[in-house]
Amino acid sequence: MRSDRLGLLLDQFDCARERAQVRLAGLGDEEYLWEPVPGCWSIRPRAEATTPRAFGPGDWVLDQGAPEIPASEYAEVARQAADGMTVAKIADDWGVSVERVEQILGDSNPPEPDASPVTTIAWRLGHLHVDFAGRWEWTFGERRQDPRQLVDFTPDAALAADRFWALIDRWRDSVATVTDEQLDTVGFSQYPYGSDPDDPFFDALWGTNLEFIHHMSEIALLRDLWRARFSPQGQGPFEG
Repeated sequence: MRSDRLGLLLDQFDCARERAQVRLAGLGDEEYLWEPVPGCWSIRPRAEATTPRAFGPGDWVLDQGAPEIPASEYAEVARQAADGMTVAKIADDWGVSVERVEQILGDSNPPEPDASPVTTIAWRLGHLHVDFAGRWEWTFGERRQDPRQLVDFTPDAALAADRFWALIDRWRDSVATVTDEQLDTVGFSQYPYGSDPDDPFFDALWGTNLEFIHHMSEIALLRDLWRARFSPQGQGPFEG
């Protein structure tokens, strides 16, 4: 195991990827699109989209609601302001109004838990796919294409997984070439949805690992729930 900064992050990513690929094996189309509760976000044919900002370049789009800053990110907003980022820049980064940012910064009460929609495996995998496709484009690519137009969503679970793992391999191979100087470079990644342009690449890379781990954990739990739903007394979840 490597002990340098980049090596630690690569080892963490490799371990998470290995476990995630095992947990995603055998995913079928019905499970992929399963909506465990009413009102789920998922991928849908363009003509059947129900959310105001659903996006994608093809016949299927990924659900997305109105812009908002989740309560879990209020501390990040406060950090951005403390580090000198203007309220206008914070609002632009999150896609919300200046007034909304000012409201968050001026509220000293503990935030209420997020009323976030439940999302399907298809949505979570699609969200991760967009994130990694966009980060590659705006870090190692031409830095010009809209991340929301880079992924052609599909109801075919096997095809979606194959495309996703190919992208993940490209990301990992590119990250492995980064130098120490680039790790410390502020704005080495110009990914437009987030604080990457204002952060050292090491911070952005750490956050990308976290994004991969937590969404893949959610997918693993949904797979457990899917299997338990059709098992006597809810027995027989996946191991791991």
